[in-house]
Amino acid sequence: MTIHDRISAAAKAGQLLPATAENIASFLAARLPAWAEQSIDELLMKGAWGELNDRFYRFLEFGTGGMRGRTIGVVPATAETGVLSASGSPEHAAIGANMLNDFTLIRAVVGLHRYTAKYLAQKSVAAKPRLVIAHDVRHFSRHFSDLAASTWTQLGGEAFIFNGPRPTPQLSYSVRWLNAHAGVVITASHNPPHDNGFKAYFDDGAQVVPPHDKGIVTEVNAVPLGELVKFLTPNLAGVTTLGRDADDAYLAVASKAALDPSVFRRTKLKVVYTNIHATGAIHSLPLLIHAGCDVTPVPEQLDLDARFPTVKSPNPENAEALSMAVALADKLGSDVVLATDPDADRMGCAVRNRSGKMELLTGNQIGALLAEYRLTKYKELGWIPAAGSASAAIVKTFVTTQLQDAIGRGHGVKVINTLTGFKWIAAKMRGYENQLCAAMGPGFDYEATPFEERARLLLKHSTFYVFGTEESYGYLPNDYLRDKDGNSACLMFAELCAWVKGRGLTVPEYLDEIFLRYGFYLEGVINIYYEGASGNAKIKRILETYRSNPPKAFGDVTVARFQDFGREKVVDADGELIPSQDLYVVTLSNGYSFAARGSGTEPKMKFYLFANEKVAGAADLPAVKARVRASLDSLSKLIEADAKARAEG
Repeated sequence: MTIHDRISAAAKAGQLLPATAENIASFLAARLPAWAEQSIDELLMKGAWGELNDRFYRFLEFGTGGMRGRTIGVVPATAETGVLSASGSPEHAAIGANMLNDFTLIRAVVGLHRYTAKYLAQKSVAAKPRLVIAHDVRHFSRHFSDLAASTWTQLGGEAFIFNGPRPTPQLSYSVRWLNAHAGVVITASHNPPHDNGFKAYFDDGAQVVPPHDKGIVTEVNAVPLGELVKFLTPNLAGVTTLGRDADDAYLAVASKAALDPSVFRRTKLKVVYTNIHATGAIHSLPLLIHAGCDVTPVPEQLDLDARFPTVKSPNPENAEALSMAVALADKLGSDVVLATDPDADRMGCAVRNRSGKMELLTGNQIGALLAEYRLTKYKELGWIPAAGSASAAIVKTFVTTQLQDAIGRGHGVKVINTLTGFKWIAAKMRGYENQLCAAMGPGFDYEATPFEERARLLLKHSTFYVFGTEESYGYLPNDYLRDKDGNSACLMFAELCAWVKGRGLTVPEYLDEIFLRYGFYLEGVINIYYEGASGNAKIKRILETYRSNPPKAFGDVTVARFQDFGREKVVDADGELIPSQDLYVVTLSNGYSFAARGSGTEPKMKFYLFANEKVAGAADLPAVKARVRASLDSLSKLIEADAKARAEG
């Protein structure tokens, strides 16, 4: 029986989904390398139907973070595993249409190049499409970077790569610094070691948004698999490797995250920092050291390692990932623990409270602390009026704490809510930049205008972006680059900690000051994971039934309002229409609310819960906290149970 016979028989028996059989046949027709065909045949011979369906039931799609998927199979094939590298990487990324491997990566690069070339032609720009590529420390990251650069140059474009792993925020800045037309980061952020990803950026240094994302997907889907084979061997002739000047340029703008560097001189801050085996140490450490912090890295986690061997997950929002850093901070008596994820676009932390214990903060709490501090400091410095300004804005996502909305109102500035994903925050920045350029007329150079002058002009003619944040530990201090920046976030938060320490307070006490001013706000998150083809169907069922049969009540609490972002027209504080998306916001009769959406980067359904209550005074705050937390916990269980019931149909 031939490999094609086995595919046909398995499809007829219902062991392979029709789409799986079709996609496997398409791959085989593309003249695969011997190892890839042998791997498919081995999985067929094993009867690994679930594995084959998960690998081939669809092609990877662009989501809120681009394209992300497994590079190592759950059931690996011998031919693709081959001889492991010193860092534990298999010889080949796992074959599959739904995997991130040489084939799906090249297909994405070809589609991105074709879209970019057409875009330049439409704008009558006579230039070769210019691409900058960065990569993190993951399995195959360097190989994918070289493969992308090689493919791009063979297609007639210019490609720039780094001489080693670099963080996502540096890629965002480098696109603007090099006047590139597109950018790519090879990373899966904080995902497990078996994953990798492809994040696409456009000429503003931000991840692609409509119409570019849909246009790129159309081009990618139109690339025949047969065209990919000729690009499988990387050739770096003609590819430019960036040097020290690229690092220095990024560090120069990242250092501007500190609004008042003098606080570091007045208060010596003791910091423990961990890069969790990845790219953050390249820039976060020098930023903190040069600012004047007393910094100790976690030595066991300093080496770059694709396996992330000391943690279950390289996610700085997880207590387990910070446990070694917290233990070191306790040993040294440090004030704060700072941690970045593998591509250093997100930052998590722990701070010492009044009783001397290290306390983890949520992304929502970190964002609220930074928003309050930075608005206060901008006013002290005279950058924005003391009474605030409708032309100054905090930009956040709908699923980020509503405490920031209250902080914005309290400071008299505009608060813009966007869809989930920092690319939507970046899209607002691009709009503000374009508005200012239009007001200033031909010859105005946005990038060359000193930041303080740019802020003054934006307040007068457009909107000054004060701060941007999302609940998933992403923060950006200014518009020099257009994606969240864990390196800058480390410096921003260290400045806040030094300022708080100089006041004789702890960070949790400063957070309580904010609660007393605006009310107590508490958030929760429910993540329901559903892997593979069957899991994808369950997530779709939850989303579809929320639309067709919205929830009416959770226990004794009724639903007061159900907002469907896929069917209703929603506008932001600028009056701009929010793009349609399968996002639901449910407001309850007790004033609590939650948002529901499918993750764009991971196989899961996400629910974001929001609760708040007014606080009469400091004496009432502990009781309010306990009451709200208990209510939110009860609500969380009811929402999760309802979602799981919907998933099963």
